[in-house]
Amino acid sequence: MKKLLVMIAVLASSISMQAQKFALVDMDYIFKNIPAYERANEQLTQVSKKWQAEVDALNTEAQTMYKNYQNEVVFLSKEQKKAKQDAIMEKEKQASDLKRKYFGPEGELYKKRAALMSPIQEEVYNAIKDVADLRGYQLVLDRASDAGIIFGSPKIDISEEVLRKLGYAN
Repeated sequence: MKKLLVMIAVLASSISMQAQKFALVDMDYIFKNIPAYERANEQLTQVSKKWQAEVDALNTEAQTMYKNYQNEVVFLSKEQKKAKQDAIMEKEKQASDLKRKYFGPEGELYKKRAALMSPIQEEVYNAIKDVADLRGYQLVLDRASDAGIIFGSPKIDISEEVLRKLGYAN
């Protein structure tokens, strides 16, 4: 009797699995074919370089101050040494604070990336959802992610359809 119940359970689950439809999408490919996404990426790269140059300038200034301090240390009084050390540490702190402000977990780059990318990502998500609803897919996987997809048939890749839905036909 137990074997019969197990066989019925296996049969029922395989029937229900056959009824489900799956699709793959390549998010990297989709984003690379959306000009607004590429422009946003370029804008983020430029602002990141600019901000990094500001941080680097402060770090260079601190290093220069330290080298000058090392050259002058024998000629300085105890108070002058302390003042120069404090100035160096303050410059290093400024560089660290600026780096955190720009590149930290809640920094300006994070906020700018969210502001630029979120609307595009939301639009792509909605297009994928529309295509999935239209074609009856219960699950859509991203083949570009490290989700462990070993093989995915090109027949179930809906990336081109999503791009067409977004108005970016190839």
